[in-house]
Amino acid sequence: MMKIRPVPGKDGDKYVPFEKRTGESSVVYFTRDLSGEGLKKIYDRVSSVITGKVAVKLHTGEAEGPNILPRPWVKELLSSRLPDATIIETNTYYEGSRYTTEEHRKTLEINGWTFCPVDITDSEGVTTLPVRDGKWFTEMHVGRTLPTYDSLLVLTHFKGHTMGGFGGSNKNIGIGCADGRIGKRDIHSRQGGGMWSIAEEELMERISESTKATIDYFAPHVCYINTMRNMSVSCDCEGVEAEPVVTPDVGFVASLDILAADNACVDLLYNLPEGGGKTLIERIETRHGLRQLSYMRELGMGNDRYTLIDIDNDDAEITAAEAVKDVKPGWTPDKYNTFWGRNPH
Repeated sequence: MMKIRPVPGKDGDKYVPFEKRTGESSVVYFTRDLSGEGLKKIYDRVSSVITGKVAVKLHTGEAEGPNILPRPWVKELLSSRLPDATIIETNTYYEGSRYTTEEHRKTLEINGWTFCPVDITDSEGVTTLPVRDGKWFTEMHVGRTLPTYDSLLVLTHFKGHTMGGFGGSNKNIGIGCADGRIGKRDIHSRQGGGMWSIAEEELMERISESTKATIDYFAPHVCYINTMRNMSVSCDCEGVEAEPVVTPDVGFVASLDILAADNACVDLLYNLPEGGGKTLIERIETRHGLRQLSYMRELGMGNDRYTLIDIDNDDAEITAAEAVKDVKPGWTPDKYNTFWGRNPH
């Protein structure tokens, strides 16, 4: 009997405004304080689920990438809140400065990730995690050491992505925890179709199923922080070739709900004054990246409705439009761009 190939969903280029969504709500925390103190402050709102041996999944970036998370902020968070935590990464599917473990280790040093242990989880092989209720996968290949951790802090640089449209917590996990040779291949490549032959809605669904495997494993000991700063339309995997940043900085978003966290970031972009999010929105819609959100909802990975809590103002409940009403259009490099630039030493 011939196996029927799954059919991708549709409308990954169509934004659904908050008021048109239905269903349950989650809590999302927000601060405009883009600093080491702001990161600690918002982490404290979601940290109750973190216990035991802690993995911190973040994008350490290609060599000398200008837009990655400020290392001083991450160092301050770990030293004050998670002194025994380990940053986790995987090798890349494409050839670059993180393709092999040896190259990856050199790049980590170049980029300044030297203040705590970094576990390249697929450096010594792979393992699998089940994908429950997926239509593309029944299991996902991840780095062998990923399941040795008890808790997962997903610390994401929210930005654009060449194929995914945007890279939030979903992409950070779905691509970033899949191993570099099997998992990433299965997400990106159709047999006989070339390295990047899967795109648009199908790609978003495969990324989301990969993510689901990891967060189902760690649940309930997983939380999400998205950093809306230096948001190029390019991913940090493009390094120094990334497109210039034109989207204004917004703040930190955090939640125990991955869909609510990513959807809140997208809502903030769509509500930026004077079309400040136009360039990144165009990248998201042309890649059909909004299918990440709708498919996560279909998979039961979270809620697309949420209560947005402004931790800068007595935990007031605000809308996305209210959160960004004072954000000025355009973008100016902050001191960390100037300090780290393309040579963090």
